[in-house]
Amino acid sequence: MKIGLFGGTFNPIHRCHLAIAVQTRDRLSLDRVVFIPSGDPPHKPSESLAPATHRFEMVRRAIEADPSFAISDVEVRQATKSYSIDTVYTLQEEYGAATELFFIIGLDAFLELPSWRQAPDLLRSCHFVVVSRPGVEFLSLCHMPLLPAIERASLAALDARMQDRLDIPIPNGIGLTLLRLPPCDVSASEIRRRLKNRLSLSDLLPAPVESYIIRFGLY
Repeated sequence: MKIGLFGGTFNPIHRCHLAIAVQTRDRLSLDRVVFIPSGDPPHKPSESLAPATHRFEMVRRAIEADPSFAISDVEVRQATKSYSIDTVYTLQEEYGAATELFFIIGLDAFLELPSWRQAPDLLRSCHFVVVSRPGVEFLSLCHMPLLPAIERASLAALDARMQDRLDIPIPNGIGLTLLRLPPCDVSASEIRRRLKNRLSLSDLLPAPVESYIIRFGLY
């Protein structure tokens, strides 16, 4: 089994989250993508977050029609802050050694990896899949700590859309894949702003999620 781990606050989950999951699943031939809503993330201010129970339910409703998608409450059920290294170790035990885990992360978040708890161990623990994000260049990885040397020309080719994938071996690790995906510039912060100001959402959200937000008066 090849399983993608797609974590995030999903505050709220929107159509670009789903597009990333679909495209990564198809490009890497993953058997399943598991969405992991965060509980109390150490790198995000909690004031802007909807309660974890609501975010979990919105994700569940957004993905329920796709049998290749699943959801985990591994972080939501924790009473303390959630760290990715603990999540990966927990899921490795849950799925067993025969399952290969792929940690799906946006390029902007990946650049912050050196500040994460046990970052070197996390990078070696599973196959990382770094997907393109609007306004962030893959060339930013040239001098990123923890990574082996990467040819500038290869990163520039990703940024220029001359290639859409680059596989990088990780010393004593499993591997790193850089993926350029089609641009999708929807942001959760813009959705929250629109909701707060009662502006049109223009199909930015899956219909079940929009209905849920309206029902409970979120954001």
